[in-house]
Amino acid sequence: MRIDKYLKVSRILKRRTVSKELADNDRIEINGRIVKPSHEVKAGDTVAITFGNRRLEIRVLSTEEVRKKQEAASLYEIISETRIEQA
Repeated sequence: MRIDKYLKVSRILKRRTVSKELADNDRIEINGRIVKPSHEVKAGDTVAITFGNRRLEIRVLSTEEVRKKQEAASLYEIISETRIEQA
């Protein structure tokens, strides 16, 4: 599944256009590499997303298409969530 679609399906981000924009601005990394919106994500990958002054790292557990909000949280586990200090 594409990373922009995965972030929408897993409900980490509300809109696919937002995830596409983050990837276009080099704010999404998979396994330590900056990726484009079309990059394929698979189970076991580590995804880091930087939005604003917040950085979220998750581990992908599944790339299934889910329909319910309660099931969406089972697609990933949060590794860390940190604030980035502005200079």
